Amino acid sequence: MKAKLPDGKIIEFEKNATAGDIIGSISQGLLRKTLVAEVNGTVCDLNTVITDDCDIKAFTFDDEQGKKAFWHTASHILAQAVKRLYPDAKLTIGPAIDNGFYYDFDSDVTFTADCLDKILAEMKNIVKEGYSLSKETISREEALKLFEEKNEPYKIELINDLEESENITIYTQGEFTDLCAGPHLKDVSDVKAIALTSCTGAYWRGNSNNKMLQRIYGTAFPKASMLEEHLARIEEAKKRDHNKLGRELELFTTSDVIGQGLPIMLPKGAKIIQQLQRFVEDEEEKRGWLLTKTPFMAKSDLYKISGHWDHYQDGMFILGDEEKDDEVFALRPMTCPFQYQAYLNRPRSY
Repeated sequence: MKAKLPDGKIIEFEKNATAGDIIGSISQGLLRKTLVAEVNGTVCDLNTVITDDCDIKAFTFDDEQGKKAFWHTASHILAQAVKRLYPDAKLTIGPAIDNGFYYDFDSDVTFTADCLDKILAEMKNIVKEGYSLSKETISREEALKLFEEKNEPYKIELINDLEESENITIYTQGEFTDLCAGPHLKDVSDVKAIALTSCTGAYWRGNSNNKMLQRIYGTAFPKASMLEEHLARIEEAKKRDHNKLGRELELFTTSDVIGQGLPIMLPKGAKIIQQLQRFVEDEEEKRGWLLTKTPFMAKSDLYKISGHWDHYQDGMFILGDEEKDDEVFALRPMTCPFQYQAYLNRPRSY
Protein backbone atom coordinates (compact mmCIF):
# COMPACT_ATOMS: atom_id res chain seq x y z
CA MET A 1 0.00 0.00 0.00
CA LYS A 2 1.14 3.59 -0.62
CA ALA A 3 0.74 6.77 1.40
CA LYS A 4 1.32 10.26 0.01
CA LEU A 5 2.79 12.82 2.41
CA PRO A 6 2.08 16.60 2.33
CA ASP A 7 5.45 17.20 0.61
CA GLY A 8 4.50 14.80 -2.18
CA LYS A 9 6.76 11.99 -1.01
CA ILE A 10 5.32 8.46 -1.37
CA ILE A 11 5.97 5.77 1.25
CA GLU A 12 4.86 2.16 1.28
CA PHE A 13 3.12 0.41 4.17
CA GLU A 14 1.52 -2.91 4.99
CA LYS A 15 -2.23 -3.25 4.53
CA ASN A 16 -4.19 -2.77 7.79
CA ALA A 17 -1.44 -0.61 9.28
CA THR A 18 -2.73 2.20 11.48
CA ALA A 19 -2.31 5.90 10.83
CA GLY A 20 0.14 5.90 13.73
CA ASP A 21 2.15 3.09 12.14
CA ILE A 22 2.52 5.06 8.92
CA ILE A 23 3.57 8.26 10.71
CA GLY A 24 5.98 6.25 12.87
CA SER A 25 7.63 4.86 9.74
CA ILE A 26 8.38 8.44 8.70
CA SER A 27 9.88 9.43 12.05
CA GLN A 28 9.47 8.19 15.61
CA GLY A 29 10.10 11.75 16.77
CA LEU A 30 7.19 12.96 14.66
CA LEU A 31 4.98 10.16 15.99
CA ARG A 32 5.73 11.16 19.60
CA LYS A 33 4.45 14.68 18.85
CA THR A 34 1.51 13.63 16.67
CA LEU A 35 -1.93 13.69 18.30
CA VAL A 36 -4.22 12.83 15.38
CA ALA A 37 -3.87 12.32 11.63
CA GLU A 38 -5.72 13.37 8.51
CA VAL A 39 -6.33 10.51 6.08
CA ASN A 40 -7.84 11.39 2.71
CA GLY A 41 -9.17 14.66 4.11
CA THR A 42 -10.73 13.21 7.28
CA VAL A 43 -9.18 13.79 10.72
CA CYS A 44 -8.95 10.50 12.61
CA ASP A 45 -7.38 8.73 15.59
CA LEU A 46 -3.86 7.36 15.27
CA ASN A 47 -5.35 3.88 15.86
CA THR A 48 -7.43 4.15 12.67
CA VAL A 49 -6.68 1.18 10.38
CA ILE A 50 -5.80 2.12 6.79
CA THR A 51 -6.91 -0.38 4.14
CA ASP A 52 -6.22 1.54 0.91
CA ASP A 53 -3.74 3.95 -0.63
CA CYS A 54 -4.10 7.32 1.01
CA ASP A 55 -2.95 10.89 1.50
CA ILE A 56 -1.85 11.32 5.11
CA LYS A 57 -0.92 14.28 7.29
CA ALA A 58 0.17 14.42 10.95
CA PHE A 59 -1.25 17.00 13.37
CA THR A 60 0.53 18.08 16.57
CA PHE A 61 -0.56 20.46 19.31
CA ASP A 62 0.75 23.28 17.14
CA ASP A 63 -2.09 22.59 14.68
CA GLU A 64 -5.73 23.55 15.20
CA GLN A 65 -6.85 19.96 14.56
CA GLY A 66 -4.35 18.68 17.13
CA LYS A 67 -5.48 21.16 19.77
CA LYS A 68 -9.13 20.31 19.14
CA ALA A 69 -8.53 16.58 19.66
CA PHE A 70 -6.37 17.28 22.72
CA TRP A 71 -9.03 19.41 24.39
CA HIS A 72 -11.80 17.01 23.36
CA THR A 73 -9.95 14.20 25.14
CA ALA A 74 -9.51 16.47 28.17
CA SER A 75 -13.30 16.96 28.27
CA HIS A 76 -13.72 13.17 28.49
CA ILE A 77 -11.24 13.07 31.37
CA LEU A 78 -13.35 15.76 33.07
CA ALA A 79 -16.54 13.73 32.57
CA GLN A 80 -14.87 10.58 33.90
CA ALA A 81 -13.70 12.44 37.01
CA VAL A 82 -17.16 13.89 37.66
CA LYS A 83 -18.79 10.47 37.31
CA ARG A 84 -16.31 9.01 39.80
CA LEU A 85 -16.96 11.72 42.38
CA TYR A 86 -20.66 12.33 41.66
CA PRO A 87 -22.08 9.09 40.19
CA ASP A 88 -25.62 10.49 39.96
CA ALA A 89 -24.55 13.35 37.67
CA LYS A 90 -25.96 12.97 34.16
CA LEU A 91 -23.72 13.50 31.12
CA THR A 92 -24.73 15.72 28.22
CA ILE A 93 -22.08 17.09 25.82
CA GLY A 94 -18.43 18.10 26.14
CA PRO A 95 -16.81 19.68 23.06
CA ALA A 96 -13.49 21.36 22.44
CA ILE A 97 -13.79 25.14 22.10
CA ASP A 98 -11.37 28.02 21.54
CA ASN A 99 -8.59 27.76 24.13
CA GLY A 100 -10.03 24.73 25.92
CA PHE A 101 -13.13 22.66 26.51
CA TYR A 102 -16.28 22.32 28.58
CA TYR A 103 -18.69 19.62 29.67
CA ASP A 104 -22.31 20.12 30.72
CA PHE A 105 -23.71 18.10 33.63
CA ASP A 106 -27.15 17.66 35.13
CA SER A 107 -26.42 17.26 38.83
CA ASP A 108 -28.25 17.88 42.08
CA VAL A 109 -24.88 18.82 43.57
CA THR A 110 -23.95 22.45 42.96
CA PHE A 111 -20.36 22.50 41.75
CA THR A 112 -18.52 24.96 44.00
CA ALA A 113 -14.88 26.03 43.85
CA ASP A 114 -14.08 23.23 46.32
CA CYS A 115 -15.83 20.76 44.00
CA LEU A 116 -13.74 21.94 41.07
CA ASP A 117 -10.57 21.40 43.10
CA LYS A 118 -11.64 17.82 43.85
CA ILE A 119 -12.59 17.20 40.22
CA LEU A 120 -9.24 18.56 39.02
CA ALA A 121 -7.37 16.31 41.45
CA GLU A 122 -9.31 13.30 40.15
CA MET A 123 -8.58 14.30 36.55
CA LYS A 124 -4.87 14.27 37.38
CA ASN A 125 -5.29 10.79 38.90
CA ILE A 126 -6.93 9.58 35.68
CA VAL A 127 -4.05 10.98 33.62
CA LYS A 128 -1.56 9.13 35.85
CA GLU A 129 -3.55 5.92 35.37
CA GLY A 130 -2.76 6.31 31.66
CA TYR A 131 -5.84 4.79 30.04
CA SER A 132 -5.84 4.18 26.30
CA LEU A 133 -8.88 5.42 24.39
CA SER A 134 -10.61 2.80 22.27
CA LYS A 135 -13.20 3.59 19.63
CA GLU A 136 -16.06 1.26 18.78
CA THR A 137 -18.85 1.49 16.22
CA ILE A 138 -22.11 0.03 17.51
CA SER A 139 -25.71 -0.26 16.34
CA ARG A 140 -28.44 2.14 17.42
CA GLU A 141 -30.03 -0.63 19.50
CA GLU A 142 -26.73 -1.38 21.25
CA ALA A 143 -26.14 2.32 21.92
CA LEU A 144 -29.62 2.82 23.37
CA LYS A 145 -29.26 -0.26 25.55
CA LEU A 146 -25.82 0.84 26.79
CA PHE A 147 -26.90 4.31 27.86
CA GLU A 148 -30.22 3.10 29.25
CA GLU A 149 -28.23 0.77 31.51
CA LYS A 150 -26.02 3.70 32.48
CA ASN A 151 -29.13 5.83 33.12
CA GLU A 152 -27.94 8.62 30.82
CA PRO A 153 -31.14 10.22 29.42
CA TYR A 154 -29.37 13.01 27.55
CA LYS A 155 -27.24 10.53 25.64
CA ILE A 156 -30.39 8.60 24.71
CA GLU A 157 -31.94 11.82 23.39
CA LEU A 158 -28.85 12.51 21.28
CA ILE A 159 -28.90 8.98 19.86
CA ASN A 160 -32.58 9.25 18.96
CA ASP A 161 -31.86 12.50 17.11
CA LEU A 162 -29.26 10.86 14.86
CA GLU A 163 -30.18 9.77 11.35
CA GLU A 164 -31.08 6.08 11.08
CA SER A 165 -28.19 5.57 8.65
CA GLU A 166 -25.62 7.38 10.78
CA ASN A 167 -22.84 5.36 12.41
CA ILE A 168 -22.84 5.51 16.21
CA THR A 169 -19.44 5.50 17.84
CA ILE A 170 -18.39 5.34 21.47
CA TYR A 171 -15.05 5.91 23.17
CA THR A 172 -13.93 4.03 26.27
CA GLN A 173 -11.12 4.87 28.70
CA GLY A 174 -10.92 2.64 31.75
CA GLU A 175 -14.37 2.26 33.29
CA PHE A 176 -15.72 5.31 31.43
CA THR A 177 -17.58 5.17 28.10
CA ASP A 178 -19.03 8.15 26.24
CA LEU A 179 -21.03 8.69 23.07
CA CYS A 180 -18.66 10.49 20.73
CA ALA A 181 -17.67 10.87 17.07
CA GLY A 182 -14.05 11.72 17.96
CA PRO A 183 -11.27 11.96 17.06
CA HIS A 184 -9.25 11.54 20.27
CA LEU A 185 -5.71 11.02 21.49
CA LYS A 186 -4.33 7.49 21.83
CA ASP A 187 -4.29 7.72 25.62
CA VAL A 188 -4.98 10.17 28.43
CA SER A 189 -1.37 10.39 29.63
CA ASP A 190 -0.58 12.98 26.93
CA VAL A 191 -2.73 15.51 28.80
CA LYS A 192 0.02 16.66 31.14
CA ALA A 193 -1.31 19.98 32.47
CA ILE A 194 -4.97 20.79 33.21
CA ALA A 195 -6.86 23.70 34.74
CA LEU A 196 -10.57 24.08 35.45
CA THR A 197 -11.36 27.74 34.96
CA SER A 198 -15.02 28.23 35.86
CA CYS A 199 -18.48 26.75 36.29
CA THR A 200 -21.57 28.45 34.90
CA GLY A 201 -25.18 27.68 34.10
CA ALA A 202 -26.18 26.59 30.60
CA TYR A 203 -29.53 25.46 29.22
CA TRP A 204 -29.66 22.04 27.61
CA ARG A 205 -29.18 22.61 23.88
CA GLY A 206 -29.11 26.36 24.46
CA ASN A 207 -32.90 26.49 24.84
CA SER A 208 -34.25 28.44 27.83
CA ASN A 209 -37.29 26.17 27.86
CA ASN A 210 -35.00 23.25 28.78
CA LYS A 211 -33.37 22.41 32.08
CA MET A 212 -30.50 24.51 33.38
CA LEU A 213 -27.30 22.46 33.50
CA GLN A 214 -23.89 23.11 35.06
CA ARG A 215 -21.11 23.80 32.59
CA ILE A 216 -17.54 23.28 33.74
CA TYR A 217 -14.92 25.04 31.63
CA GLY A 218 -11.30 24.01 31.46
CA THR A 219 -8.14 24.04 29.44
CA ALA A 220 -5.18 21.70 29.08
CA PHE A 221 -1.70 21.59 27.56
CA PRO A 222 1.05 19.06 26.87
CA LYS A 223 3.43 20.91 29.23
CA ALA A 224 2.94 22.67 32.58
CA SER A 225 4.92 25.67 31.31
CA MET A 226 2.45 26.12 28.44
CA LEU A 227 -0.47 26.10 30.88
CA GLU A 228 1.25 28.65 33.13
CA GLU A 229 1.87 30.96 30.18
CA HIS A 230 -1.75 30.62 29.06
CA LEU A 231 -3.14 31.42 32.52
CA ALA A 232 -0.78 34.40 32.82
CA ARG A 233 -2.09 35.75 29.50
CA ILE A 234 -5.65 35.39 30.76
CA GLU A 235 -4.83 37.37 33.92
CA GLU A 236 -3.22 40.11 31.85
CA ALA A 237 -6.25 40.21 29.56
CA LYS A 238 -8.56 40.61 32.56
CA LYS A 239 -6.70 43.79 33.52
CA ARG A 240 -7.56 45.17 30.08
CA ASP A 241 -11.11 43.81 29.90
CA HIS A 242 -13.16 46.75 28.63
CA ASN A 243 -16.37 45.16 29.87
CA LYS A 244 -14.97 45.05 33.41
CA LEU A 245 -13.19 48.42 33.26
CA GLY A 246 -16.19 50.17 31.70
CA ARG A 247 -18.42 49.11 34.57
CA GLU A 248 -15.85 49.92 37.25
CA LEU A 249 -15.31 53.40 35.76
CA GLU A 250 -19.11 53.88 35.50
CA LEU A 251 -18.97 54.41 31.75
CA PHE A 252 -21.87 52.07 31.05
CA THR A 253 -24.18 49.47 32.51
CA THR A 254 -26.45 46.79 31.08
CA SER A 255 -29.88 45.43 31.93
CA ASP A 256 -31.37 41.99 31.30
CA VAL A 257 -34.72 43.57 30.41
CA ILE A 258 -33.02 45.57 27.64
CA GLY A 259 -30.85 42.75 26.28
CA GLN A 260 -27.28 41.53 25.95
CA GLY A 261 -24.89 43.72 23.98
CA LEU A 262 -27.11 46.79 24.40
CA PRO A 263 -25.28 49.06 26.86
CA ILE A 264 -26.77 52.03 28.68
CA MET A 265 -24.21 54.82 28.52
CA LEU A 266 -23.91 56.53 31.90
CA PRO A 267 -22.97 60.25 32.12
CA LYS A 268 -19.21 59.60 32.02
CA GLY A 269 -19.53 57.27 29.04
CA ALA A 270 -21.92 59.60 27.25
CA LYS A 271 -19.43 62.44 27.76
CA ILE A 272 -16.67 60.42 26.09
CA ILE A 273 -18.93 59.68 23.11
CA GLN A 274 -19.86 63.36 22.90
CA GLN A 275 -16.20 64.40 22.85
CA LEU A 276 -15.40 61.83 20.16
CA GLN A 277 -18.34 62.99 18.05
CA ARG A 278 -17.15 66.59 18.29
CA PHE A 279 -13.62 65.56 17.32
CA VAL A 280 -14.87 63.66 14.26
CA GLU A 281 -17.17 66.51 13.21
CA ASP A 282 -14.33 69.05 13.51
CA GLU A 283 -12.02 66.84 11.44
CA GLU A 284 -14.66 66.35 8.77
CA GLU A 285 -15.22 70.10 8.54
CA LYS A 286 -11.46 70.74 8.25
CA ARG A 287 -11.27 68.24 5.40
CA GLY A 288 -14.12 69.83 3.46
CA TRP A 289 -16.91 67.36 4.14
CA LEU A 290 -20.47 68.70 3.95
CA LEU A 291 -23.11 67.28 6.28
CA THR A 292 -26.68 66.33 5.39
CA LYS A 293 -29.35 64.72 7.54
CA THR A 294 -31.85 62.36 5.93
CA PRO A 295 -34.97 60.58 7.27
CA PHE A 296 -34.80 57.11 8.76
CA MET A 297 -37.50 55.87 6.40
CA ALA A 298 -39.05 56.62 3.02
CA LYS A 299 -41.87 55.53 0.73
CA SER A 300 -41.40 52.39 -1.31
CA ASP A 301 -41.20 54.62 -4.42
CA LEU A 302 -37.64 55.66 -3.53
CA TYR A 303 -36.47 52.08 -3.05
CA LYS A 304 -38.05 51.04 -6.35
CA ILE A 305 -36.00 53.72 -8.12
CA SER A 306 -32.81 52.67 -6.34
CA GLY A 307 -33.39 48.96 -6.95
CA HIS A 308 -33.50 48.02 -3.29
CA TRP A 309 -37.16 47.06 -3.46
CA ASP A 310 -36.59 44.38 -6.09
CA HIS A 311 -33.35 43.00 -4.68
CA TYR A 312 -33.45 43.49 -0.89
CA GLN A 313 -37.15 43.67 -0.02
CA ASP A 314 -37.03 40.46 2.05
CA GLY A 315 -34.33 41.98 4.26
CA MET A 316 -36.03 45.36 4.75
CA PHE A 317 -38.25 46.47 7.61
CA ILE A 318 -41.47 47.46 5.82
CA LEU A 319 -44.36 49.45 7.27
CA GLY A 320 -47.61 48.78 5.46
CA ASP A 321 -48.99 46.48 2.77
CA GLU A 322 -48.94 47.40 -0.94
CA GLU A 323 -52.18 45.52 -1.54
CA LYS A 324 -54.06 47.41 1.19
CA ASP A 325 -52.36 50.78 1.76
CA ASP A 326 -51.98 53.81 -0.51
CA GLU A 327 -48.48 54.43 0.78
CA VAL A 328 -45.96 51.89 2.05
CA PHE A 329 -42.86 52.95 3.96
CA ALA A 330 -39.64 51.15 4.87
CA LEU A 331 -36.73 51.90 7.17
CA ARG A 332 -33.71 52.87 5.10
CA PRO A 333 -31.25 50.02 4.40
CA MET A 334 -28.62 52.59 3.31
CA THR A 335 -28.38 56.34 2.75
CA CYS A 336 -27.34 56.46 -0.94
CA PRO A 337 -30.86 56.96 -2.39
CA PHE A 338 -31.50 59.76 0.11
CA GLN A 339 -28.21 61.51 -0.68
CA TYR A 340 -29.10 61.40 -4.36
CA GLN A 341 -32.37 63.18 -3.62
CA ALA A 342 -30.39 65.82 -1.69
CA TYR A 343 -28.18 66.25 -4.77
CA LEU A 344 -31.28 66.81 -6.92
CA ASN A 345 -32.31 69.70 -4.65
CA ARG A 346 -31.11 72.26 -7.23
CA PRO A 347 -29.82 72.33 -10.78
CA ARG A 348 -26.11 71.50 -11.08
CA SER A 349 -23.53 72.04 -13.77
CA TYR A 350 -20.47 70.03 -14.62
